[in-house]
Amino acid sequence: MRDPLFRMALLLGLLSAVGPFAIDMYLPALPQVASDLGTTEAGAALTLTSYFIVFGFAQMIYGPMSDAIGRKKPLVIGVAIFLVATVAASLAPTIGWLIAARAVQGLGAATLMAVPRAVIRDMATGPAAARMMAAIMIVISVSPMLAPLTGSAVMAVGGWREIFAVLAAAALLSLALIIFALPETLPAERRRPVRLSAMATGARRLLSDRRFLGLTMIGGFGMASFFVFLASASFVYTRQYGLSPTGFSLAFAVNAIGFFSASQFAGRLAERFGMERVISLAITGFAAMALVLTLVVLSGFDGLAVVIVGLFLANACLGLVMPTAMVMSLDPHPDIAGLASSLGGTIQMLTGGVMIAVTGPFLDNTVATMVPAIALCALLAWGAAAASLPRLRILA
Repeated sequence: MRDPLFRMALLLGLLSAVGPFAIDMYLPALPQVASDLGTTEAGAALTLTSYFIVFGFAQMIYGPMSDAIGRKKPLVIGVAIFLVATVAASLAPTIGWLIAARAVQGLGAATLMAVPRAVIRDMATGPAAARMMAAIMIVISVSPMLAPLTGSAVMAVGGWREIFAVLAAAALLSLALIIFALPETLPAERRRPVRLSAMATGARRLLSDRRFLGLTMIGGFGMASFFVFLASASFVYTRQYGLSPTGFSLAFAVNAIGFFSASQFAGRLAERFGMERVISLAITGFAAMALVLTLVVLSGFDGLAVVIVGLFLANACLGLVMPTAMVMSLDPHPDIAGLASSLGGTIQMLTGGVMIAVTGPFLDNTVATMVPAIALCALLAWGAAAASLPRLRILA
């Protein structure tokens, strides 16, 4: 990758990491939030659910907006909304207030999911874009390692409210980067006015594209597996295995290492073997690893080390899947990259939300229910690949 592309990928990665930090940094605080605001574990988990749902729908706003007015302005608007909501969350007197503030946070953070992917499509395609996406994944994927540890460190000297104060500072830094360091990548002559009829036409085109839908659902079910893990991991690790918030953060970080380490090979492997072959083998590996871990856990071998190693291997496969699926879904649609990015992101986030709703009644905050739920998501991702990739490769 040429240096300018790498520098852009690094900048986009720093911006894109704000959203994951808003999720992962907060995870060690969930039990404390439930206690402090006098709510149940399910009530505390709703602060995640509200964030995810609004985050998913809001991408449909920023993608078309970025096609119409350029990439920078939607980023400024979204991050400003995120900043205001973060301050409100830090002041929340009740769980209802916090749930609402988290929803508005999701409204703002959605810009950092939809717009950077469109920026990548402005600058590169194919394996070059996959390498850019993988470079972004370096920064994004480090956040699941650093964010919970940062949250634990903040809690050691303060509490969950101080976590939101740190997030507000990160939002201010992001605004400065967008305004002063990020160039505009969509020239005026390539912009498209926001017209509902044009959006409807573009959406119909995308939704009738079997390959776009299939690749989007691969990413959606892959993301859903992560959402299921987020919703239950803090309770599983701290209660079933007796880990402290810092111990949970370290265990969580190990799982993330597999994802981001593998994602760095996505571009190179795509150049050598082709993106379709890479994603086919990786999605098969993800499903196989999740199934093996489920069988091992249900057989009674559910020690902490076994779970961490199994999730590490599954997430390593997923690290090859996610950046490749994103690039492959956007490549055929350069003229509506913003809409394609936002629609794909919305579908993926909603898929994650639906899977949490479907599996939620069966999750009892033990590893014996968490791991099978992750495996279900992995199998559905493999099914989406089988339906959309005609030459799905399993062993070849």
